Amino acid sequence: MKKSARDYIVFPLDFPSIEEAKSHIRVLGDRVGMFKIGLELFIHQGPAVIRMVRDMSPAGIFLDLKLHDICATVFRAMGRVADLGVELATVHCSSSVEMLKSAVQGGGEKVGVLGVTLLTDNDGKTLAQGGFQEQFAAEPEKLVMLRAKMALDAGCKGVVCSGREAAAIKAGFGRDFLAVTPGIRPAWSLTPGDDQKRITTPEKAIAHGSDLLVIGRPVRDAKDPAEAVQKVTDEIETALANRVPV
Repeated sequence: MKKSARDYIVFPLDFPSIEEAKSHIRVLGDRVGMFKIGLELFIHQGPAVIRMVRDMSPAGIFLDLKLHDICATVFRAMGRVADLGVELATVHCSSSVEMLKSAVQGGGEKVGVLGVTLLTDNDGKTLAQGGFQEQFAAEPEKLVMLRAKMALDAGCKGVVCSGREAAAIKAGFGRDFLAVTPGIRPAWSLTPGDDQKRITTPEKAIAHGSDLLVIGRPVRDAKDPAEAVQKVTDEIETALANRVPV
């Protein structure tokens, strides 16, 4: 079935309280394709928050815990994640192919595992400070592609990457390998001092082949979140209409 513009939108429930999360679910529940539950809300509420989102909205659920530990621990943890009934869950690619395989095996057929390639607040300077090779510090996209290949080889459903790398990932690893892109900033939402460094617009992300767009602050900080989501939806519809088939 063909995806609608709404299906591309993932809204992160990055709130310190359950009341704020509920308020946004009520407003956006029929306007987005997925809700993303991250560390803050999951630590505060535990698995109950997943049941709450499921009861309040038909949208899918993306559990973004970014697991990163020894293989045995990740295997068992992803098994528990699979029991929660979420569609997608994340694990860091910064360890080993073996750890990624353990995550996939732990999830079985119940949850799609996404490998986090490089956080969108990281850039070449960050990599240089972390002791990475000059080739990766000079071109972070090379590290993203290396880690995406690790995720593919491990059997992951796809990766989390910036919109800048989506086109190369789709070209290199196939249309069915998901490219999920955070750091999405519509042109009307750009502000000075944004801590996200590898950002892109919804239009460019779609043009580059992104499958899911994680759009948080532009919607969360808007006076009218529903109106903001509609503006993003309109932009995605235009991008889909103009996208060249591959």
